[in-house]
Amino acid sequence: MKYLGQHIKTIIATYNGSIPLAHFLKGYFRQYPILGSRDRKILSTLAYTYYRIGKGTDNKDWPDTLMAQMTSDKQYQPDIPAWLRQHETLRFNIDKLFPYDLPLSDGISKKEWLASMLSQPALFIRIRKNKEKIVNLLTTKNIPHHFISDHCLSLPNGAKIDDILPKDSYVVQDASSQKTGSFFNPLPKEQWYDCCSGAGGKSLLLKDIQPDVTLTISDIRESIIHNLQDRFRQYALTQPETHVTNVSDEAELKKTLGNKKFDHIICDAPCSGSGTWARTPEQLYFFDTESINKFSTLQQQIATNAAAYLKENGTLIYITCSVFRQENEDVVAAILAHTGRKLINQKIIKGIDIHADSMFIATIA
Repeated sequence: MKYLGQHIKTIIATYNGSIPLAHFLKGYFRQYPILGSRDRKILSTLAYTYYRIGKGTDNKDWPDTLMAQMTSDKQYQPDIPAWLRQHETLRFNIDKLFPYDLPLSDGISKKEWLASMLSQPALFIRIRKNKEKIVNLLTTKNIPHHFISDHCLSLPNGAKIDDILPKDSYVVQDASSQKTGSFFNPLPKEQWYDCCSGAGGKSLLLKDIQPDVTLTISDIRESIIHNLQDRFRQYALTQPETHVTNVSDEAELKKTLGNKKFDHIICDAPCSGSGTWARTPEQLYFFDTESINKFSTLQQQIATNAAAYLKENGTLIYITCSVFRQENEDVVAAILAHTGRKLINQKIIKGIDIHADSMFIATIA
C-alpha cells in the first residue's frame, strides 16, 4: 500500500489536465513496467476517483481509505456514492465540485448533473445489423447488457467487446448521441453537410438512417478526417466528400465550399463537453470558467458561417455535448439574430437516468 500510495501522490502532483487522464496514465505506467495489472487498475481507479471527488472533501487522507478497501477486496467494484456515505468522516460536499454560477440549460438541474459526476457512465453501442447474433454473443460471454431502444444497447463500461462482436455490425456511440438521429429525418438524394465532423459519429448515423444522401464533411484536423474515412470503409459506406477547413473562418470556408448549398447542415460544435464529464472527471476538476466565453464565441462563428450554405428551406441542426446555457440556448439566440432564421425546436437530451451523456440539440430553419 505504501508503494502504491507514493505512485498516486506522484500522479496527482504531476498531472495538470493538459492531456486526457487516460493518455497520461498510459504514459506513466510505461515508465514503471514493474506495476502489475492489478496495481495499474488500483492506481487508475484512485486517479479517476480523485478527480471525481477531490474538490468535494477537505479530508486529505481519503485516498488511503479507498486504497485500503480496494487492496483488501480483490473483487472490489467502486460505487463512489455508497463509499462516500459509508465514510462520513470524509466531509464530502458535492456543491464544492462546481462552485461556479453558470446557468444550465432548461431540463437539467445542477443537483442531478453533479450527482452524475460520481459514477462512470455505461458503454453504449448502436446495432447496425445482426442484432440477434450480437445478443447471443454477449450472452455466451456473460457480458451484461440491456436494450435502451430497438438498436441501442447498454453494457458495463470497459466491457471487452472488440474481439467478440463483428466489427461492421455495431458502432460504439453514446445513447444520447444516438438520439440526435431522430432530429435528422433525411430523404433520398438530399445534400447534407457535417461541418464539424469529429470522429464521424453523426455522419455514420445519418448514412445508416438514409444511405442515399449525398454527404460532405469537414473538420479542422486532417487526422480526424482520415479516421472518419477509415470508419466509412469499415462499415462499407460510400465515402463522403471531405475537406480540412476552419469553419469559423468565413473566408476559408468560402474558399472551401464556393457556391455550394445544402438541404441540411449538422453543426456538432466544439464545446466544453460538460455533458460528458462523468466519463472524463479531470475536465470538471480543471475547469476554467473563461473557456466558456471562448467556446460560445467560437460556436456562434461556426454556426453562423455554416448557415450561409443552407438552401432557402434548409435546416441547421445545432448540437453540443454541453449542459451550459451559454453554449446552448444563448448561442441559438445569437444564430437566429445573425441569420434571420427561425427556431423549430431545442432541447436537452438528458442521459443521466440511463447512465449516458447529456447533449443539447436545436433545429433552425
